[in-house]
Amino acid sequence: MLHLSRKQKLHRERPDSEAGFTLVELLVVLAILAMLATFAGPQVLRYLGKARTDAARVQISAIVSSLELFALDNGGYPTEEMGLNALVRPPAGLPRWNGPYIKKADGLIDPWGRPYNYKAATPGQIQVFTLGRDNTPGGTGEDQDVTN
Repeated sequence: MLHLSRKQKLHRERPDSEAGFTLVELLVVLAILAMLATFAGPQVLRYLGKARTDAARVQISAIVSSLELFALDNGGYPTEEMGLNALVRPPAGLPRWNGPYIKKADGLIDPWGRPYNYKAATPGQIQVFTLGRDNTPGGTGEDQDVTN
């Protein structure tokens, strides 16, 4: 006579229909997850867009602070030709450059992967901005321009 272990006996006594999840149960769970994603997805995307815009505001504020430190050391803001890279690498002809004023050049890239725009409008007046997700002037939501 064959001796079976207790585990083998329990396995033999259990009907095969209780062995796991049925296809219908899995489809019901997938349908519920799809419905949740349908309702929650747009809200999550809206928060993500707002987070990128908020991140751009914070980054621009940090860049402007770095530009002010640059101006204190060098007697003025970088020219448009020097651009924001003057905060990371010393431009030619500035012996009092005491940077880098921003640790990484990645800090000069907006949340949409494009370099921030820089304009030195008049002496003492600067503008740092991004055109948002759509990279065109104007817009609302995630497409809005963010400036200092």
